[in-house]
Amino acid sequence: MENSVKRTAPQINIILTIVALVALIILGFYSMYGNTFVFNRLESYIFPFLTIIHFLYLYVLWFKITEKEYPDMIMKNIEYVLYGMVLFYGYSIYGSFLMLGSQNEFQDHVIPSTFVPMGILIITLQALLVLLTVWSFIIRRQRVGKYDFDYLNNHIDAWE
Repeated sequence: MENSVKRTAPQINIILTIVALVALIILGFYSMYGNTFVFNRLESYIFPFLTIIHFLYLYVLWFKITEKEYPDMIMKNIEYVLYGMVLFYGYSIYGSFLMLGSQNEFQDHVIPSTFVPMGILIITLQALLVLLTVWSFIIRRQRVGKYDFDYLNNHIDAWE
């Protein structure tokens, strides 16, 4: 049983991360105040653009696990960029909390009944994404290996 859990844990992580990323990309175009999808805001396209890095990391992680390869410089660099992305995800959670907390400021206006449930859903997905990302770092460390800088510096040429 334990061996099958070890085999499927990366698969579960990658699938859940992809589902959370796709859901958040779609919900990035959702306007909580208007209960509509708005496609003409430039800031709605920032998150989908940045998630390309996350999808690339998931692909590299899956490739390294299935091929039983050692981590390389490319994977290390992508993971380091993803550390910054986790900070961006945290900032997005903070912004969503601020938006959800602004409901009391607009009591004189008509706020859709879906405001609070959608806000909670978005914050939950964002928090889940942060947890899954940290979990993928742990999986990388356990399944692929640590970044041994001496080994990486001696084997910097990927064509060897």
